[in-house]
Amino acid sequence: MGVSGSGKSTIAEKLAARLDWAFADGDSFHPACNVAKMSAGHPLSDEDRWPWLQAIADEIDRVIDAGGHVVVACSALKRAYRDVLVHGRDDVRIVYLDGSPELIASRMAARKGHFMPPGLLDSQFATLQPPGADENPIAVSIDASVEAIIDAILAQIPNRKIS
Repeated sequence: MGVSGSGKSTIAEKLAARLDWAFADGDSFHPACNVAKMSAGHPLSDEDRWPWLQAIADEIDRVIDAGGHVVVACSALKRAYRDVLVHGRDDVRIVYLDGSPELIASRMAARKGHFMPPGLLDSQFATLQPPGADENPIAVSIDASVEAIIDAILAQIPNRKIS
């Protein structure tokens, strides 16, 4: 989890590969109306997000209930959003990709073809509620190479028996 431009998709995909787990990009669960709204430079409302978050939570449940493991890239900026995704499961962990607004803005300026315009970054940081200790998050700084970030995540996964 983290704001747009924090590297969620890149880190999640490579983490899933290292763990030999499935990967799902939360963006692919957005209905077309959400993508259109963000592409037009408008932030999503909570009402826009609830069905999207529930679709991701359903996918997590489906994979785990089938005996699998999945790494999902999802902004999950608010505690309430993470509560929908985790919904009391103790076999799901949140990984928080933490970075400064300046670092993330520079990364967003360099990427091409993403529907989230850099102009919405301020609204992302305004919405962000970093996970609390009671959420048992894995928090890592994104001011490092992709491999170093993944190593830092893996170092915080005891026995790697989480989904």
